[in-house]
Amino acid sequence: MTDDDRLTTSFPLAAYAFESSPLSAARTAEFRDYLPYNQGNRTLIAEEDGTTLAAVSAIPMRQNLRGVVLPMAGVAGVATHPLARRQGHVRTLLHQLLDEMRDEGHPVSALYPFRPSFYARFGYVGLPKPRRVTFTPANLGSLLRVDLPGEVGWERIAAGYPAWRAFTERNLQERHGFAIFPDHRAVGMRDRDEYWLLTARVGGEVTGAVTYRIDEHGGTLHGNELLVTDPLARTLLLQFFARHVDQIERVTVQVPPDELPELWLTDLDVHVEARTAVPGSSAPMARLLSLDALSGLPAGPGRVRIELTGDRWLAGTHLLDGTTGALELVDDTTGRAPTATLTAAGLSALAYGVLDPAELPLRGLGEVPVDAATELRGLFPRRVPYLFADF
Repeated sequence: MTDDDRLTTSFPLAAYAFESSPLSAARTAEFRDYLPYNQGNRTLIAEEDGTTLAAVSAIPMRQNLRGVVLPMAGVAGVATHPLARRQGHVRTLLHQLLDEMRDEGHPVSALYPFRPSFYARFGYVGLPKPRRVTFTPANLGSLLRVDLPGEVGWERIAAGYPAWRAFTERNLQERHGFAIFPDHRAVGMRDRDEYWLLTARVGGEVTGAVTYRIDEHGGTLHGNELLVTDPLARTLLLQFFARHVDQIERVTVQVPPDELPELWLTDLDVHVEARTAVPGSSAPMARLLSLDALSGLPAGPGRVRIELTGDRWLAGTHLLDGTTGALELVDDTTGRAPTATLTAAGLSALAYGVLDPAELPLRGLGEVPVDAATELRGLFPRRVPYLFADF
């Protein structure tokens, strides 16, 4: 699909599905500004008599799965013409899109669903949603009396973008579930230049960062993702926020799902929220598209024979062996009965660390006897993934 094709097919359809409508002429004119940030996407459309009936896109991204960075297909822009809904167009397009992305070497996929149950039928499983944290800078006053090693940097995101991008690349290597955009998409933040960039640095190395804006005097400091590698970095950033006590009423930032803001300080009055709602505020979802994603992953001790059923991309009986510390997969042609039966979503839930094996039968994601659950629990210890990229 050419850039000009997007202007008249997928862009208007996605705008109708996810924005206020009808669109103004000025809003439609802005579509052309988005073209450079979509140039690497794979977009498929269903069309009839010159009318676009449905569209789906995949963003070629990278994601950390248990310490290994893999190519990931970020599904986005899934939309259907209002007169063509519930006719199977999206299902057909998604099958083709994921076929193509899988064949081109993307063994995992993630998305933000308009309705999770719809994508559950495609083998996706839910991931935890980041937390939104709100507090007053006055509550951070004690930090102003603390002499901390390190320093903070403060600049517009356009100037600081190289440092921000490098720090997200570091997080990609270190954080389970973390995903980032390709370069052509990520630079949109730099080009729009709508945020301040705050960084924590120790020994000249960036150890924490957050982008933010302030809406008005006496208003709110709106922070995006608060990324830190250690408690010192987080404290340096919070100390900076404390200096705004006479400028703003409150601070709000997003934190990873495994962060515990209520323990940041004694007597901290903080509101922590992770709300999900259909259709506007669903948690992300992910799935394995290929068993190649599992080969060589760090694994705990365990050995189990599984059968994968009911999926277009994952099937067959396989022996999973983690006795060496690295997961080995062997296609099992011995004819032996599998120890456990899993759906694609069930295996994906284990790989991403979001469900215990004993939960899978309760969710309709497999049949897992007690002995098999023990082995799978050893192979796939629970982890808390943080997707990060929002698309």
